[in-house]
This record gives sequence, structure tokens and C-alpha cells, in this order.
Amino acid sequence: MTAPESLRAPTRAARQSLWQGQAPVVAVVALGGALGATARYALSLHWPTPPSGFPWATFWTNVVGCAVIGVFMVVITDVRAAHRLVRPFFGTGVLGGFTTFSTYAVDIQKLVDHGRPATGMAYLAATLLAALTAVWLASTAARRVLKWRQP
Repeated sequence: MTAPESLRAPTRAARQSLWQGQAPVVAVVALGGALGATARYALSLHWPTPPSGFPWATFWTNVVGCAVIGVFMVVITDVRAAHRLVRPFFGTGVLGGFTTFSTYAVDIQKLVDHGRPATGMAYLAATLLAALTAVWLASTAARRVLKWRQP
């Protein structure tokens, strides 16, 4: 008795075809992620956080990155269709590499470990609130500007 078609492993040709279609997406996400992460790292070097200090660089990186995501999504969905690799490159890659919710979690743990649990919890809530507000405000503003500019 053989397994149904849907449960069989894909053939070598099917895997190769799938990979060839996805390779450009993987490549632009990797390139964009490297650029975004490099920008974030440069910002953290320019604006370091003391061991028990408030992580302002990470906070503002996430807030600004979320605002840019809001504008970007309006532009590529409401203004004009973008090339199929623009969204993975810029949205997933650059902005995904630039924003850093893993560092955000580590920063919270560091604040707690340094005896500042209230600051850690305030940072946790403030980042979530500010990031969500930034996306909403930026996308709303972008839509209003676009609507105002239409003839």
C-alpha cells in the first residue's frame, strides 16, 4: 500500500522548482535584513545603553521602524503595486532587521536583573503602546496625505 499523493515527499524536480521560485525572495530578505541590522547596530553604538539604564536606542528603533512600516504598507497597497521583491526586501528584510523585539526582550530582562523591575515593565508596556500607535498614526497620516493630494 502506498501513501496518498498529498503525503508523499516532493520529487527532486518539485523541490528544485520550488527553490528556484523562492531563491530571489530569500536573497532579498537576507540582503535587506543585513542592511537593517547594520543600521540598528550602528545606532546602538552611537547611543549605548548603560547596564541599568533605559534602552532608548532600542525603544526609538522599534517605534520609528513601526512608523515606517505603516507608511510603507500604505504606499505599496494603496498607491501602486510594487515589484514582488520590494515587500520582502524592505518590509521583511530591512525593517525586520532594523526593528528588534528580541533585543527588547533582552533589555527587559537586563533591567529586571539589575534590580529595576518597574522600569522593565514600564519599558515593556511603553514599547508595545508606542510601536502600535506609531503604525496606526503613520498609516493614517499617509492615507490622509494621499487622499489630500488626489485631484
